[in-house]
Amino acid sequence: MKQQQTMNPILSPYNKSVSMAYALILKQAKQLLSTLEREELRFSLEREEKSAPIVGTIIHEIINPILYLRLECHSTNSFAIHYGFEEVLAFNQYSKITSTFVRNIYRLTSKDLTETNIEDCVRTDWCINTCSEMYEYIEQSNKYHTFKQIRYKPATARRKQMHAVA
Repeated sequence: MKQQQTMNPILSPYNKSVSMAYALILKQAKQLLSTLEREELRFSLEREEKSAPIVGTIIHEIINPILYLRLECHSTNSFAIHYGFEEVLAFNQYSKITSTFVRNIYRLTSKDLTETNIEDCVRTDWCINTCSEMYEYIEQSNKYHTFKQIRYKPATARRKQMHAVA
C-alpha cells in the first residue's frame, strides 16, 4: 500500500511566493527609509521568528516611526502581510515615502509579478496609521524586537548634487 505524503502547508508554493514578495517589500521599504536625513526616522525595531512558523506566528515585523510591515502565519496556515504608515497631512518627503511604500506592497504582490496568485495575502482587516505611537510604545515595553538603524543613503538626485559640489 502506498502512503500518501502530505505536504506541510507552511512550505506551499503560495507561502514561498508570499515570503519572497515580503522580502522585496522589506528591502524597498528600507531603501525608502535610508533616504531620510533625520536620524531618528531611520531607527527601527525588528522582530524575527527563528523557529518554524505555526498558526499565529509573527514571522517578521519591522516598526518604524513612518512605516510598519509584518509577515505572519494565519489560521489557514497561509502567510499574510499587514502594513501601516504614518498619516502625513502635507505633501512632502514623508508622504512620498508612505505612498511609494503602499504602491510597492500591491505591485510586488500582484498576480502579474508572482508565479502563484498571492494578491489576497495583503490583509486589511486592520491597518496601523500611527506608526510613531506604536514605535514609541514598543520601544518602551520591548520584549521581542531588536533596535536597528538604517544607514543614510541620499536619494540619487541628492547624491549627484552633493558630488557636483565636492
